[in-house]
Amino acid sequence: MAESLLINAAVLLVAMLALWRVAARIGDVSFIDAVWGGGMAMLAVASWSQLSGPGSRATLIAAMTLAWGARLAMHLYRRWRRGGEDPRYAVILGKARAEGRYANAALKRVFGPQALLLYLTCLPAQLGILASGSASTGALASGGALLWLVGITFEAVGDWQLDRFRADPANRGRVLDTGLWRYTRHPNYFGDACAWWGIWLAAAEAGPWIALASLPGPLFLTFTLTRWSGKPLLEKGMADRRPGYTQYVKRTSGFIPWPPKRD
Repeated sequence: MAESLLINAAVLLVAMLALWRVAARIGDVSFIDAVWGGGMAMLAVASWSQLSGPGSRATLIAAMTLAWGARLAMHLYRRWRRGGEDPRYAVILGKARAEGRYANAALKRVFGPQALLLYLTCLPAQLGILASGSASTGALASGGALLWLVGITFEAVGDWQLDRFRADPANRGRVLDTGLWRYTRHPNYFGDACAWWGIWLAAAEAGPWIALASLPGPLFLTFTLTRWSGKPLLEKGMADRRPGYTQYVKRTSGFIPWPPKRD
C-alpha cells in the first residue's frame, strides 16, 4: 500500500506542477478550486487502477469520489470561466504580481499547500480503495453510500438553485433564501461534508486502522468548510454588500439544515 500511495503522490505532484506552469503563464491561479475536486477524483482512479482485481467496495469508493470530484470540478471551472480571477487570490498574490514574483508566489502560497491538503483530505478514498482490494460491499459501506448520496444531492441542488438565482438580473444584491437555502446558508458546504463522511464510512469498513488513518480527511474538510476558508471567509462583509443578510443569518442555520426561525 505504501508504494501505491507514493505513486499517487507522484501523479499529483506532476499534475500540480503542470497546472502551476499554466497559472504562471496566464497570471491567474483561480482555477485551483476546480483542481481540488478533479485532483481527488484523479487520486481515486489512480488507486483503483493499481488493484489487480478490485471488488465492489473499492469500486464503490472510487465511483463516489469520481462522481463527486468530476461534478465539483466542472461546476467550479465553469464559474471561473464566467467570473474570471477570484478576488481572494488577487489579494493573496497582488503584491507578488506587482513585484514580478507571481510564479514563485503561486507555487509556494497556492499550488504547494493545495497539493498537500488535497492529498491528505483524499486519504479516505485512497486508503479505502487500496485496503479494500477484492472485498465486497457490506452494511457500513452501504450506509456511507447513502450519506454520500444525501451530500451530493445537497451540493448539486444547492449549486443549481444559486446559479439560477444569480442568472436573474432582478436578484442582484438580494439574498437567496428559498429552496435548500431556506434551511441552511450553505447547502453546498453541508453536502461536501456529508459526501466525504460517507466516503470515510465506506473506507472504515476495511478495518479500524484504515478508519483511524483516514479520519484526518473528513475532519479537516469539515473544519475548513465551517471554521476556516469556507463559511467564515464567504460570509465576511456579506452584510455590507447584501441588504437583509443580517436578518437571513439570524433566522437560518449556518450549516446543518434546520427549519428557519421566525423573524
